[in-house]
Amino acid sequence: MALLHRATLSPTKLELMTDWLPRQDWWAGGPIGRVASYRFDDPDGEVGVETTLTRGGDAVYQVPQTYRAAPLPDAERWLVGTSEHSVLGKRWIYDAAGDPVYAAALARAVRTGEGQAREYFEENGVREYRPSSLEIAVGEPGTALPSDVDGVTLVVDGLELLVVRRLDPAGALSGAVLTGTWTGQEEPVALVYGRRL
Repeated sequence: MALLHRATLSPTKLELMTDWLPRQDWWAGGPIGRVASYRFDDPDGEVGVETTLTRGGDAVYQVPQTYRAAPLPDAERWLVGTSEHSVLGKRWIYDAAGDPVYAAALARAVRTGEGQAREYFEENGVREYRPSSLEIAVGEPGTALPSDVDGVTLVVDGLELLVVRRLDPAGALSGAVLTGTWTGQEEPVALVYGRRL
């Protein structure tokens, strides 16, 4: 489960993405807006792991990010930026493709079918659950990764995962190990392709 805080971020996640996304070679441009998101649990409870789907023009992009209380060693190239969290203090926000906590969470989801974290707020000892804006589903890893997909490949414990950056609602789902649906997109879309090594 993912404990959320009723807090402010300065700059906000969207403000950081507005600066970071245009510098990525897979970004095609357009006004930036949030579509939906999902989270994974960090078993140690130290790192926030959130994937946001972001609209840019006519396309939807997948932006996985991790939030840390201290810099991730040797990960400067993956740093999106820093933000001041009104409850937790300074946060270092990374493109999750460079964070081993994200890679492990993604591999765990693909291997075990473990779903996304259930998000909640806690006030006066009472939990208030937030409805998910994106539902994920896990299938079996395929035998090959597509070669025509904008993404980043991660290798984790004998599993090769291709995290799709620019989503294709009409794309083939063959070999897709992780799909998502959200309001306005009821047909599953491939988020991650995978194969066993």
